[in-house]
Amino acid sequence: MPDGGPVHVIGATGRSGLALCHALNARGRAIIPIVRSLPRWQATGMACPARMADLLADPAALRAALADATSIVLTAHARHLPAVLATAPDTARIVALGSTRIFTRWPDAHARGVLHGAQALSRSGRNGVLLHPTMIYGATGEDNVQRLAALMHRLPILPLPGGGTSRIQPIWQDDVTRAILAALDRQWDGPHSLIIAGGDQVTYRDFTRHVACAAGMRPRPVMPVPGWLLIAAARLNPPGLPRIMPAEVRRLLEDKIFDITPMRTQLGLVPTPLAVGLERTFRRPG
Repeated sequence: MPDGGPVHVIGATGRSGLALCHALNARGRAIIPIVRSLPRWQATGMACPARMADLLADPAALRAALADATSIVLTAHARHLPAVLATAPDTARIVALGSTRIFTRWPDAHARGVLHGAQALSRSGRNGVLLHPTMIYGATGEDNVQRLAALMHRLPILPLPGGGTSRIQPIWQDDVTRAILAALDRQWDGPHSLIIAGGDQVTYRDFTRHVACAAGMRPRPVMPVPGWLLIAAARLNPPGLPRIMPAEVRRLLEDKIFDITPMRTQLGLVPTPLAVGLERTFRRPG
């Protein structure tokens, strides 16, 4: 890594943040976690002391927490990038997580927040990169594939908008962590933006089959259902079924496919095959 100093990790108790902290610790790299809740950090069992800062409510505390930073990773929502840029030392390199949701046809508060962060980094001229992952699966406590498996446990037939023909390109959590580590290793000149995604492009119908097999279940037959009907059903929140938000149903109606050549070239990252990542996900405790 270019500077070899400690990495300030903002959002260290979140799924991606904690996974990164474990990976940095395994590398012998010093970590300075920046969190809102010390008890929550202490509950992770990691030994390094954390610094307290609220990204929105206390800019003075954030400035103090980042005063000695040379490498900063923001794994909290990218809408916080303006606050980080305003308080971080000018020489600190920034690596942040965004989302490919900024490319959706139906932007929501999450997507608009990522776009706001991306614009702030671009205007800042700072050295760093905003990584935009596709749907992340496989983190400890992650519920994307777990909710899908739970749904298939309860339903003999799986209703999907349009029959599940839209394509997705999910990325395994460990590959997200590897991407962040590679981004920390790279010397960025000015602000950059980079999509990180899995190597498998599959229809959502086939994705459900992969999940079923990894979870030890028989794949469920798919019943095509109009998107508007499933959105209405999601608003009713049927008892006994995992909670699915209407916006999640709507996003199943669009392709989410991206070119990963820049990821491979700039980060040297070869993504884990989907079947392998899912097998390891369901084998992993928690």
